[in-house]
Amino acid sequence: MRISVVAVGTKMPSWVNQAVEEYCRRLPRELKLQWREIPLARRVRGGSTEQLREREGEQLLKAIPAGDTIIALDVLGERISTGQLAQKLAAWQMSGCNYSLLVGGPDGLSQQCLDRASACWSLSDLTLPHPLVRVLLAEQLYRAWTITVNHPYHRE
Repeated sequence: MRISVVAVGTKMPSWVNQAVEEYCRRLPRELKLQWREIPLARRVRGGSTEQLREREGEQLLKAIPAGDTIIALDVLGERISTGQLAQKLAAWQMSGCNYSLLVGGPDGLSQQCLDRASACWSLSDLTLPHPLVRVLLAEQLYRAWTITVNHPYHRE
């Protein structure tokens, strides 16, 4: 099974790349986590945030591997716990399907991305900086996997 994280934004700080790589390295071969970065839409004077979201959304949708089930990460999405994520991850692994998680830019995801998604999740009610979202997402996917295999990493 493969999970692709398709995110707006490039040139992350080295600490972000190191943390994400560490959690990806810890996952087993049968659960591949890959990252695809989309550049921010060029900000120009007089450009609307809706236009920026639409441009970024088009690029996000083009970067999704064919046949993937899409999950949008959005502040207004459903809040899920780590335990619920572990249950979803176990079901995904049994389904044999691949999944793409969409992370929008500073202005969020376009309506087209939200409409194409089969689910919409919120990582937190807090406003998180995009570099931190990547680390949090990688760690939570790793933690969810450890729950599914009864690894001692997660403690309740």
